[in-house]
Amino acid sequence: MNSNRIAKVMLLDRYLLRQFFPIFLIAISMFVFLLLLIDLFSNLVRYLNNEVSIAVILQISFYFIPKSISYAMPISLLFAAAYTLGDLYAKNELTTVFSSGIPFWRFSISLVAVGLAASVFSFFLDDKLVIPTLKIKNELTRRALRQHVTESNTDIVIRAKNGRIIYAVDYFDYDKQILNGVIIVEMDEEGEFISEIRAPSAEWKETHWEFRNAVIYQYVDGVLRISPLGLNDLYNEHPDTFRRHAVVVDELSARDAGLLVKDLRSAGLPYSQVQAKYYHRFSFAAASLIVMILSIPMGGRFRKNILLMSLFTSLSVAVIYYIAEMLSMTLAGLNYIHPFVGAWFPVLLFIVIGILLLRSAKT
Repeated sequence: MNSNRIAKVMLLDRYLLRQFFPIFLIAISMFVFLLLLIDLFSNLVRYLNNEVSIAVILQISFYFIPKSISYAMPISLLFAAAYTLGDLYAKNELTTVFSSGIPFWRFSISLVAVGLAASVFSFFLDDKLVIPTLKIKNELTRRALRQHVTESNTDIVIRAKNGRIIYAVDYFDYDKQILNGVIIVEMDEEGEFISEIRAPSAEWKETHWEFRNAVIYQYVDGVLRISPLGLNDLYNEHPDTFRRHAVVVDELSARDAGLLVKDLRSAGLPYSQVQAKYYHRFSFAAASLIVMILSIPMGGRFRKNILLMSLFTSLSVAVIYYIAEMLSMTLAGLNYIHPFVGAWFPVLLFIVIGILLLRSAKT
């Protein structure tokens, strides 16, 4: 490629981006405002019933802005790209590009670069800003609506020490740090029975559990015997483990969500849904890149009613994508498919659709 051709392509890239970004800023502002209104009106009756002040309602809405931006970014990118390319096509400017010998995919590559940059930005936006502000927003909403979230738990089974110790607990009182109806089974590395402890309750004493009226079953000379359990500090599984599933994954950073998956797996608790949400952190960020790939073949298909057609197409694609995502995440949470597949299937599906559409795009 000679220098004149390179200069021509770079000039077209700048021109395309100058046409794209004003539309994108208008679109994302519109969609963010719409999401804020939806969140407000969905809770308005409860706000009125609990006599929540306007200042608190505005504060809740303010902390929902970063999450709204995160939700609105993919659909805004798709709308802006489809509208920009459609407008250029309607003005016969794309025809000029085609006749210059520059392939349509090369002309649109700057939009793909924007999508890639938006995906990286979206991931760090979610991890560094959306997660903390969403946590504050949820806490403000719970206080305003007088909702109490308990971290106590019932019917708990925990595996510790690589599965060698199994805790079965009827009820864990988080506020008092007390286990009720405790059974602890200990096994050796081969899975052979060593002992079983039964106690009506156990209280956390900073570094270990202190049992009340506990008895221990263990084999002595080949005979299973029962005896009172003396004081000991061997059982020190942290109380947080017994309430771990109560943690809201959406309020954790990607690093903490990954650690939560490891904790649940080592404790023998169900972790498929949490793991799917962990993978979803990465797949959701990739949505910005996917929609930009989809926008390229869509852009050259609208010559009339460009605004309405671009808006309709963007909303349709967003609805289809989120439905596919919801279904795959639900299946992953129910263990019908692997969590990785549940998180990434919609992304891979729309990549294939985008490639197929590109083959029939106007050039």
